[in-house]
Amino acid sequence: MLSRKQKYFFIKFFSLFSIIRGYNILVIVFAQYLTSVYILAPQLPVKKVLFDLNLLMLILASSTAIAAGYIINSFYDRDKDLINRPRKSMLDKLVSQRTKLSSYFVLNFISVIFASYVSFRAVVFFSLYIFGIWFYSHKLKKFPFIGNIVAATLAVIPFFAVFIYYKNFDLVIFVHATFLFLIISMRELVKDLENLKGDLVQNYRTIPVVYGEIISKKMLSILSILTLLPAYLLVTRFDIGYMDIFFYGSTIALIIFIVILWKSVKKMHYVILHNILKFIIVAGVFSIILINVDLLLKRFI
Repeated sequence: MLSRKQKYFFIKFFSLFSIIRGYNILVIVFAQYLTSVYILAPQLPVKKVLFDLNLLMLILASSTAIAAGYIINSFYDRDKDLINRPRKSMLDKLVSQRTKLSSYFVLNFISVIFASYVSFRAVVFFSLYIFGIWFYSHKLKKFPFIGNIVAATLAVIPFFAVFIYYKNFDLVIFVHATFLFLIISMRELVKDLENLKGDLVQNYRTIPVVYGEIISKKMLSILSILTLLPAYLLVTRFDIGYMDIFFYGSTIALIIFIVILWKSVKKMHYVILHNILKFIIVAGVFSIILINVDLLLKRFI
């Protein structure tokens, strides 16, 4: 049996894990490795990619910087989250604001240490990334359009770090990145609709607050249609193996998304829309394997 002190420690640990959204970070790590193996460096043996110490350091630098980003975001959004996510906020409150700040600085320092193993340019890259996350959390997220664009850009940057490392400038990579950027942009706007009540109270000037729900829904519909363009190009113009199944499925999911969107009137509806987009993102990560299902077997040896 665990003592009361041990139970409290585990509860605080899970609270911190909730704040840094450890499950999201695990997905990002998996996505970075799959992207490296199947898209950025398909010509290299799999084991050379998987056991590349420089790549590992870049991924660890990304992970710790992202974790720190979630912490500083939680620090600034504490009052808003009490309105929008009261249950999660109660769990997160087990970690004090002082502990959050301490963890934030420690994680950022560790991120730079990981980056320093690779190169000085990597240190500069992640230092700017860390600053960008802070500036977004502190200022930019309260403004319409700019906040959404910056949030989507920050979400894609960890993949950009790996992209720069392998120096692969094939067009297919930019098309994949465009698809991901558009989906993440949609998710950010849906989150604004989902958090409308708290944003109004805390004076966050998000798109739904400034322009209303109808305009936001029209923008989401346009983004959904735009997302179909890179999906179409990937299926018709590039060799992506069986991953075309994912893009056909994403098209169906986006059609369902639009139907539900225009019937949405409650927060619960926007939570459903948010989960549809999260499912597309996570499914896309695992679907990378479908580009070449034989790659692991052929090139690991």
